[in-house]
Amino acid sequence: MACAAFLISGLLRGYVGAVCTRAAASKLTSSTSRPLTFTSIMKSKRKTDHLERTASVVRREVVAAAKVCGAASESPSVKSLRLLVADKDFSFKAGQWIDFFIPGVAVVGGFSICSSPRLLEQERMIELAVKYTNHPPALWIHNKCTLDSEVAVRVGGEFFFDPQPTDAPRNLVLIAGGVGINPLLSILRYSADLHRERANKGSGYEIGTIKLFYSAKNTSELLFKKNILDLVNEFPEKIACSLHVTKQTTQISAELKPYITEGRITEEEIKDHISKETLFYICGPPPMTDFFSKQLENNHVPKEHICFEKWW
Repeated sequence: MACAAFLISGLLRGYVGAVCTRAAASKLTSSTSRPLTFTSIMKSKRKTDHLERTASVVRREVVAAAKVCGAASESPSVKSLRLLVADKDFSFKAGQWIDFFIPGVAVVGGFSICSSPRLLEQERMIELAVKYTNHPPALWIHNKCTLDSEVAVRVGGEFFFDPQPTDAPRNLVLIAGGVGINPLLSILRYSADLHRERANKGSGYEIGTIKLFYSAKNTSELLFKKNILDLVNEFPEKIACSLHVTKQTTQISAELKPYITEGRITEEEIKDHISKETLFYICGPPPMTDFFSKQLENNHVPKEHICFEKWW
């Protein structure tokens, strides 16, 4: 424990203003701990700094040491990381993000977790997928990060799915654009875990159906497509997906073709899934999240059934 505390103390030097958030935001409150009654709303004004964009967003108190134990290229522009977080006080809800503190980098990163909370509970691992940009934390991940690199992480965010065992079954519609797939993949993976647990134990939360709409420039930028299709094939009665590409220039593989639509996700596709039992989670560029959240409201979906997050 002493070693971990020393590591975190060293990593956080220079981050005093970032770590000392308001007392009111230091713990998850009852209004944000239940996603079924919360709509996440962020301003559309572009801000490049993660801490500035999320200054008013709830964060957990625990800042935990983490070690990089795996890395891979998910696409030409996206690198995935697997982090070991040994601190058992560190936990998250499916859909949340982390503050990412890097030694020697003054800027704090903000990245959505794309793994299920069950992976952390069982193996003390979390997974991230980070797009290449000129932002210092992303540059570090793509150019300098190595196996056994040490960082510190803290969970935040009011966009999550965390049903309790006695909650009524809900259908989920997940709408993702680009790297906005990350928190939605966490929710999708967690939903699959909940379904497995109920099937094996005969108890626990009963998930409804899940439909993923996911848009990217081309098939090479559709992240985690194999994992997504594996879940569709494992639970055909529960999980379905519609993968969209907007600028495809090469032939689409036979394996992917049944799931691919060329062109953007449309309002008509989403309208077909509106019901009283359905929750909508949207994550992507601000114009996309604004469009679909507004269209859902116009179609009389209650605001508390629309959860969205914008990533710049």
